[in-house]
Formats: sequence, C-alpha cells, structure tokens
Amino acid sequence: MEKQGNIKISSENMMPIIKKWLYSEKDIFLREIVANAVDAITKHQKLVGLGEAVAEENYRVDVRTDEKAGTLTVEDNGVGMTEEEVEKYITQIAFSGAADFVAKYEKANGDGIIGHFGLGFYSAYMVSENIEIFTKSYREDAPAVHWESDGNSTYTIGDCEKPARGTKIVMHIAPEEKEFLKEATIRTLLHKYCAFMPYPIYLNAKEGEENKPVNTTEPLYDKQPKDCTEEEYKTFYRETFSDFNEPLFWIHLNMEYPFRLKGILYFPKVRKQVELERGQVKLYCNRVYIADNIKEVIPEFLMLLNGVIDCPDIPLNVSRSFLQNDSEVQKIAKHITKKVADKLIALYKDDKEKYEACWSDIATFVKFGCIKNDDFYNKIKDVIIYKNLNGEYRPLTGYFGEAVSEADAKEGKEPQAVYYVSDESKQAQYISMFKEAGLDAIVCDTFIDPHFISYIEYKNPTQVRFLRIDADIAEALKAGGEEDKELAEIFTKAIGDKAKVKTEKLKNTSVPAVVNVSEFMRRMSEMNEFYRMGETPAEVTLVVNTACAAVEALRGAEEEAQKTAAEQIYYTALMNYRQLTPEELERFTATSVALLEKYLRK
Repeated sequence: MEKQGNIKISSENMMPIIKKWLYSEKDIFLREIVANAVDAITKHQKLVGLGEAVAEENYRVDVRTDEKAGTLTVEDNGVGMTEEEVEKYITQIAFSGAADFVAKYEKANGDGIIGHFGLGFYSAYMVSENIEIFTKSYREDAPAVHWESDGNSTYTIGDCEKPARGTKIVMHIAPEEKEFLKEATIRTLLHKYCAFMPYPIYLNAKEGEENKPVNTTEPLYDKQPKDCTEEEYKTFYRETFSDFNEPLFWIHLNMEYPFRLKGILYFPKVRKQVELERGQVKLYCNRVYIADNIKEVIPEFLMLLNGVIDCPDIPLNVSRSFLQNDSEVQKIAKHITKKVADKLIALYKDDKEKYEACWSDIATFVKFGCIKNDDFYNKIKDVIIYKNLNGEYRPLTGYFGEAVSEADAKEGKEPQAVYYVSDESKQAQYISMFKEAGLDAIVCDTFIDPHFISYIEYKNPTQVRFLRIDADIAEALKAGGEEDKELAEIFTKAIGDKAKVKTEKLKNTSVPAVVNVSEFMRRMSEMNEFYRMGETPAEVTLVVNTACAAVEALRGAEEEAQKTAAEQIYYTALMNYRQLTPEELERFTATSVALLEKYLRK
C-alpha cells in the first residue's frame, strides 16, 4: 500500500535552489549518485566486519543508460534502506545518513564513507524530471521499498518487488538533458569523477560477457612507494593524464599524521620555454574527485605539475565544490611544498647527473616557485643551478660574494657582480671576449630569468648583483690607459646623438667597438615593454677599443673617410647587440658600399 508525504524542508523554495544553485556544474550529479552507491557498499562491508551482516564477495556499482526509455540508472549491492530509513535520509534534506551511521557504529569509524551532508541525492534533479528509488535493506525481514518524486516537494513511498539487497536509483532524464543518456558522455564523466572509487563500476554491463570496470579500484597512489615500480608510475601517468611523453620524475606522497594525505606529483617535460604551462593536479577526497588545481591546497607554482592528491581530511562545503576556510588546509599546502623541495634536494644530492639533465625542463617551474613562495626558495636555494660559458652547471649561490657591510656600502662598494648571457647567439662577440680574458658568465635564457635575477638580488642585496654581459666592460677585459679624446671626437662627430662615446684600451685587439647599455635602464625598458607601458629606449654607449688597428688607422685619415669608417664601426657594434632597424640597415649598407668603393679604387 502506497502513502504520500511531504519532503521535509524549511521552505517550498528550497528545492529549486538546490536543483539550480547548490552545485557549480550540472554533471556533478553523477559523482554524487555513484558516491552514494559506494558509501552504501562501504557501510555494508563495515557491518560485515562487526558481524552484523552476511559477507558479500562481489561488491559492485552498475550504471546503465537507456536512451529509448530516457533513463539513467545507478545500482549498488550495498547496505540498502528500510522504509523508515528512506523517510529519514531521503525525505529530510541535509540529514546525513553517513553521519548517522558513523554515530551508531562508532567501532566502524567513518573512514572511506564519502557523504557527509545528505544533499548529494538531490543533485540528480538538475538533469531529471522524475526519480525513482528501489531499495532493499540488508536486514532479512525488511521489505523492499519504492520511492518516487518529481522534485516538487512531494513524493510517494511504498513496498515493491526487489529480490536483491541494495539500492537502484532510476533517473528519468529531462528532455533538454538528453546528453546524459549517451554512453560516451557517461563514460567520460565516470572517468573524470569516479576513476579511483574503491569498488568496481560497470557501465552497461552485459550478462554472459566479460565486462571490464570503468574505474581502477586500487590506484597507484594508495600503495606504499616501495611497492611501486617505475613502469607502474609511468603507466599511471599515461592513463591519468593522457600524456604519452614520459614524465621526468615524480614524488609519491604518503602520510597519516598530522593529516591523511596520499598522492603522486609528476614533473612533466616542458613543451615550450616561452610560457608557463598550466598542469593538472587532481584533488580527491576519499577517492572522489573534487576539482583540479584548487589553490588553497595546491600552491600556485605546483599547478605547473601534473598529479593526483587524495586527502580525506580536507574541509569541504556541502556541495563538495569548494574548500571551507581551515587552518588544516594551509598545513596541507605547506607539507606538499616541503615534499617537493625535499625531492629536488634529494635528486641533486643522489643523482646530480639526472638532476642536471632534467634542469632545462624544471628550471622554469623552480624559479617560478621561488618567486611565488619564499619558503620554497629558502629550502631549495642551494640546488638552483646555472650553466656557465663552458656548459658546466654550478649552484647559483656559488657565485655569491661576501656580504658588503653597511659601512662599505656607504663608501660605494658594491656586491659581487655576476655576468650573465641572455642569448648565446646574439651575444657571441661578448662571450668570445669573456672567454679570451678567462672570465665566466651564467646563461639566463628562459623568459622567467629577468624576473628571477631581480628576485635573487632582492633576497641577497649585499651579496650579489647581476649584469648582462653587454651591460658594462668588465675590468678584466681592460688593458689600462687614458681616455683618447681625439678618437672620441671622431666617433662623436660621425654618429651624433645616436649613442654616447667612450674609449677604452681592451686586451682584445680584434674588436673595434662594443655597445654597452646600462643594466638598470635596460631592465626598466624591458619591464615597460613587458607590461605594455610604452617604449622607453635605454641609453646606448659605444665603447671604442683604442687597441684595435682599424680604430687607430682613423687618426690622420680624411675627414669623410673618418666619418664613414666610424659609422661603419658603430653599426657593426650595434649589430652584435641587437637587430638593426630598417633605417639603420639602410645606412649600414651605404657605409659598407662607400668603404668598398674607396678600398677597390686604391
């Protein structure tokens, strides 16, 4: 005999709110319904452990689509419900069946039970116009129960025929939501939300055939690291992230105190050096997918990685879509950051060759992490490495000098200068001069390096300053001597206000001149360009090498020849600094032709 009743909510307007606004994405309903099914099985298994239920060998969740009937069904062989329990847990919204179960059976404890709010079932009304429940309790004397509601605050409940223990949810999908009747759609959603749930989930399983579950009931992160092989880590990566490029290395997280957390973070190969590629760190709670890249748990810089993290202790809101504010969340984020730093340090110490081989792929990640997280920088600063002009890696801190005291700073003493190269091809002339003089420089050729070296100077203001290799003439390149006013005058007349002119006698006698640009002004110019604040040309200084025979030959030459040759030397030096503008290239060509004509006529 059927009877009618009212769904017990505080307002008749509550159901439309739940259906439309409680969940951030409509497809989450499938996660909630399947999670409820998994909870039902977990409860039964715990009752078996307490001796209150008969053991089941083949726990499973079955999902079936029926486009013709317009239904999507989720069925489990879990604990089931009596009519009283249906009235209590289904018709009283927000009365948590999970909480009630744990309170009743404290010995069972709540581990593995996902639901905490009793609202998940109603998410199905986001896509359904009517829902039926067929359920039979594990209690042998309890009759099967049928419950039905169109989601408009009323329901019907009564007995039904259901021989097997468990619960079957039949969702009559709304006409405008027919997408959720397609097997391909449901398979995609099950892979997204239910990939690691602890019991096998079958989609449209056929009797008499060998059916394969759509999920993995024993995810790799749930195992002890010592029990996992390298091939298993790589396979898990490929299957989880659909990336067939092998990861560089990985970090297996496994802890029980002060909070429970398991997971694997992978360092992927970098496809592009010119931008930060966002990775995908999937967050789970008791193997139920919550979301990707939740910034409260995953520090921003770690979102460049790929990974899976399962943390049963994260405090979620009722829709499981967002984290509630909690000090434990900050502890989790700090722990994950520490484990990543520990892995990098261990790899550097134990396998420096592999670390150096991976550095070009992980350098951007590490530098971005330091800029974003001071704790991370403080932990790994000694394993930040840079390649020198000979292609050898050295720790960045190895280039730091002794700290300049406050008194010395007042007298004009500056911190240790570290020269760097931003483009080995464009700055080849400068590199050649450095090598010839026995000087060294580091290679800073990623897009994040300009920001990173500024950060390093900020963190170590008395120990280091960075100068690009073309920013100043290093003292070791100079051969001494006074300013040559005659030659300076010749070049000033030739190039006008295009650049400041300075003369130096250099040890290298083959280079007639080099271009220098103030490090500070060049950085300002690049920053303005980066933030699109308009062009701010940095002041160029032409350093004329008085030790070069070609420069010395200008003395006593005809005035016109002096001007043409000086211009040619200027544009040649400029070409070794940057690409010429069309106007500059035209003038360079003209001076080249003029010099050729003069030379060939002799």
